[in-house]
Amino acid sequence: MSRPRKILFLAGDQWRADSLGCMGHPLVQTPRLDRLAAEGTLFRRHYTQATPCGPARSCLLTGSYLMTNRAVRNGTPLDRRFTNLALEARRAGVMPYLYGYTDTSVDPRSSPAGDPDLRSYGAVLPGLEVGCRLEEDFRPWRAHLQAKGYGPLPEDADDFFEPSDGTMGGPAFYRQEDSLTAFLADKVIDCLRANEKQDWLIYVSFWHPHPPLRAPAPWHERYRPSDSPPALAGPDPELHPFQAYCLGKDPKLAYYLGSPAAERTMDDEVIAQLRANYYGLISETDHHIGRLLDVLEETGQAEDTLVINSVDHGEMLCEHGLLGKETFFDPAFHIPLIIRDPRQRQGGDAVEAFTEAVDLMPTVLDWLGQTIPGQCDGHSLLPFLGGERPEDWRQAAFFEHDFREPLSQKPERALGLAGEACNLAALRGERFKYVHFAGLEPLLFDMQADPAETRNLAQDPAYREQRLEMAEAMLALRQRHAEQSLANLLISEAGVGGARAAAALPDL
Repeated sequence: MSRPRKILFLAGDQWRADSLGCMGHPLVQTPRLDRLAAEGTLFRRHYTQATPCGPARSCLLTGSYLMTNRAVRNGTPLDRRFTNLALEARRAGVMPYLYGYTDTSVDPRSSPAGDPDLRSYGAVLPGLEVGCRLEEDFRPWRAHLQAKGYGPLPEDADDFFEPSDGTMGGPAFYRQEDSLTAFLADKVIDCLRANEKQDWLIYVSFWHPHPPLRAPAPWHERYRPSDSPPALAGPDPELHPFQAYCLGKDPKLAYYLGSPAAERTMDDEVIAQLRANYYGLISETDHHIGRLLDVLEETGQAEDTLVINSVDHGEMLCEHGLLGKETFFDPAFHIPLIIRDPRQRQGGDAVEAFTEAVDLMPTVLDWLGQTIPGQCDGHSLLPFLGGERPEDWRQAAFFEHDFREPLSQKPERALGLAGEACNLAALRGERFKYVHFAGLEPLLFDMQADPAETRNLAQDPAYREQRLEMAEAMLALRQRHAEQSLANLLISEAGVGGARAAAALPDL
């Protein structure tokens, strides 16, 4: 009898790589994820492929770069020709469940004109069996709160996260056992207990620490603002035209901290409170992740379950005067990754090689013994889980951000660019990081001498050689990863063949 195959894919939202105890954070405590890292493998240089949420998850769940799948913004349709992690899991006989959201917009060519999913960018990735779908109106959670006797409830879902005491650091109005994170964890626990005998992949998308940054008691006061480490770099509009544009936008403090912050500027007090709230939500989420891991142990499923903990993208958290993730700086793209493989007895390894979100779909399929589709730009991480480093592994991480706004045209007008020129691509190496813009001047940072990314060396004659080397490396990468689904096939008298025929044909 074959061994059961189970994958618990934990995907938080807007979680910086440094905000983990096992990554050496001086304040935030994440004991359950620290334990998972001690039992598995911690990837210290893991990067998302894109920001914001929809593009990041499209890359994660298709294993393809943004330049390949072209789901460039929240609401940009994900082309139906791409397979994905859920569809491939089904091919392997594994049932893929969704708890949360994927933010992958439907291809309008595959939906009837009146489909409600054509009015929301929060559609469900094709192939997923919905266990609990959460969109930004939080309807299932709202119904849960009403059933628990809360009411009357706010009409606007954002108001659910208003502080109950009128201060920026105050608690949410709901009890900790009724929080959004607790609610979703409860639903996943029900699924784990109901499907002990089934092969499954459960994709869990926790909302937090995505803003609004509001936690229930006692998590809201887990960390004192005065203890929060300061932001490493302040605002500098002279660094680059795109940075100046980002600094000119509304920082949305009221969205992050609620109405008490509506009239505030991003001063030291606000920044400290914001960071303390963020860390409190991380510790709350860590607690509920621990509950899921405990159920795996209690039900005997842990020994058959591949556990992956990662997120869609990071959060600037006031570095460079910015909130959010729509930028080119590392904190928006450097994200957590921990994997525990029950088939590997020894844990506690830390991988320093550059890994990417597009590696996770190939890793899962490799673990399931499935062929990796030709569309995938990533590579399986299974060798790292066994303590090995694959030959010819990448020497840098690649990521992209498309900042066009097809409806408002704000960046296009502000920067004098066509929509197609509103994008950037970055190659983040061991020492240098190169950021290329389609319509603006490039950036070059020495990440060893200047880890906070405060000095642009792109125009410095002393670094001309390094800039050229990084630009050529990015060009070579883009050429190697041009869409490959059918490129390695050849039709001849013998039929369809080629080096990757088995990988490509299932996608047809």
